[in-house]
Parts: sequence; C-alpha cells; structure tokens
Amino acid sequence: MAGILAWFWNERFWLPHNVTWADLKNTDEATFPQAEDLYLACPLAFCIFMIRLVFERFIARPCAMGLKIQANGPQKAQPNAILEKVFTAITKHPDEKRLEGLSKQLDWDVRTIQRWFRQRRNQEKPSTLARFCESMWRFTFYLYIFTYGVYILLTPMLCVFMQPLTVDIHYYYILELSFYLSLLFSQFTDIRRKDFLIMFLHHVATISLIIFSYVNNMARVGTLVMCLHDAADVLIEAAKMANYAKCQILCNLLFAMFAILFISSRLGVYPVWILNTTLFESWEIVGPYPSWWVFNLLLILLQLLHSFWSYLIVKTACRAISKGKVGKWNPLHVSKDDRSDIESSSDEDDSPPPAQKHHSSATNGTNKNHGTNGYLTGVPYPDEH
Repeated sequence: MAGILAWFWNERFWLPHNVTWADLKNTDEATFPQAEDLYLACPLAFCIFMIRLVFERFIARPCAMGLKIQANGPQKAQPNAILEKVFTAITKHPDEKRLEGLSKQLDWDVRTIQRWFRQRRNQEKPSTLARFCESMWRFTFYLYIFTYGVYILLTPMLCVFMQPLTVDIHYYYILELSFYLSLLFSQFTDIRRKDFLIMFLHHVATISLIIFSYVNNMARVGTLVMCLHDAADVLIEAAKMANYAKCQILCNLLFAMFAILFISSRLGVYPVWILNTTLFESWEIVGPYPSWWVFNLLLILLQLLHSFWSYLIVKTACRAISKGKVGKWNPLHVSKDDRSDIESSSDEDDSPPPAQKHHSSATNGTNKNHGTNGYLTGVPYPDEH
C-alpha cells in the first residue's frame, strides 16, 4: 500500500521540477495546502446533504406555501395492468406499431393510449413545490458561497501560484468540494434532467479541478474559477424560483440577466483572463509538468461545456423572443430540447396532441362519470412541462 501511495503522490507528476513535497510542508510562518486536508470533504458532503433536507423541509417548503405553490403533482394515469407492464418492462415511449396492438388488445383508441403513457411518464416527475425547494436550496448556497468567494478575492496577493494557504481559502475549498460531492451523488435522486450525463461530467470535472488546484497550490486560481461560476448560478436558480411562483416579469428579467452574465463571464472573462493565466503566464512562472497539463485540460473541458451551454441559452432566448411576438413568453419553458437546467424540469420530447372526442361507450373499466377510460371527455390534459 505504501508503494502505491508513493507512486500516486510522485513529486514529478504533481509538482514543478524545482519543487518537492518538503518545500510545501507547513511551518510556523506559513501554511500550505496538504492533500489530506481534502479528506474532510467526504463526511462534510453528507452533512451538507442532510442540511439540504432540513432546509427544504422547514424553510423552503413554508416559503413555497406562502407563495401559493401547490404540492400537487401531475394528473395520475388510470390504473391498467397491461399498460403498466409495457411501461415498466418494455418501453415508456411505444412506437406506432405497438400502440396499434395495444389499441386492439384493450379496445381503446390510439390517442387515449398515447395520453395514458404521457400521464404515466408525468407521474414520475416531481411537483412544482419540490422543484421550488431544490432551487431555493441551491440559490441560498450559491449566494452565500459567491459572497464569501468575492470576499476572499478582494484580499491582495502578489502571485496566484505557490502561495501560502490562508484559513479563508482552506475553508472555501473544503466547502465547495463538499457541495459538489453532494451534488454528484444527489444527482441520482434529484429531478432527472435531459442533460444528466453532461451535468455528471461537469461535476466530475469540477471536483477534479478543485482537487488538482488545491494539491498543486493553485488555490487562488481555483477560487477565481469557482467564484466566477457561482455568480451565474445564483441568477438561474432565482429565475427558476420566480418561474415556479408565476412571477413572469421577474422571471424574464432574471433570465435575461443570467444569460448576459453567463455568456460574458464564461466566454469572455474565463478564457481571456483565467485560461490565459493558467496556460501562458503559469508556463513562464512555474513551467509545464504532468499535473499542470491535466489541470489545464480540465479547464479547457470546462470551456467546451461553457460554449455548449451558451449556445443553448442563445437558442432558448431566440425561441422565447420569437414566441413573444404572439403573446407572453417564458424563457424557462419555451424550449423542450435545450439545456434542461435552463428549463424547469426534464420535459418530454413529444408535445401533447389536442384534445379530441373519445368513444362514448364504457369499455374495459371505463368510468361512466368521467368519460372514456376515466378521462374527462373533451378536456385537454396537462402539458408535459
């Protein structure tokens, strides 16, 4: 085991050629980042997750109820053993051939079966109340950590590389790493979004960057990167909350502010200042070494994700403006295939067809009081937002 650790923490991989681990040992005069400092992040991530549960239950939920946000979820599909078996064991999106077969088997029209599958998919989506609570938690954390990051960055430093570690930066790093670890694992229990894999990749890249910048003693650069990201995240979570509370004007304003800040900071400030510093200025100061390449590759990967999301934001805004020509528009709902973190939830790709008349006869468990197969005749079913 000792041999594996010695190989993993090889100085020639992690440090510049003229620096050793002995040079970064803590002294009475200065404190430097130590890899073992990050071990604290794992139990703290669990604590943050528990704090989140308490926050959503006792703070966010009452706020949502005060804004008259209901806990009611989507309308439930009528119980049907055959369709439920197809849904759980075969497919959640049956093709035309399967729909026709089910129609003959159940003596239901195809449109009704399509509606059943749509409502059944919606059953697995959280209520607006749950979405609001999640966004309020993230908004609160991002606002706090962004404010603290700005406070740290206001402290002057002569160089961004190989500087002694301050207590504030140490605390900031542990808290950020713990939060992103909690996000990484809670992603499997949170609202499922269409960009699940991309966000998973984002969290892994972010966690790796935090670890690499801390161990490499590039904590000043890491603090700047994290603070830059938190700024836009505050606005998008605020926009989501306004959207769930049906404050349309506020939602539109916050989304516009978010779009401007996101694109200007992540396509402007990030590559021009941060990437320029870590790629070119650091080359002259400390020179390239193996972990330097890994660190900068992760920063470039983050830039590619920024470009992708900026494209989706512009696409969403253009569609919103286009739809706004004929009435009110909502930038968080206008797109069904753009970045789901901009949308309020993981929307379905297929939009509901217009309501139409169903069979008037009661067949296969039809409820006579509610129309065909338990649905209100002639009443359009809810959209899949």
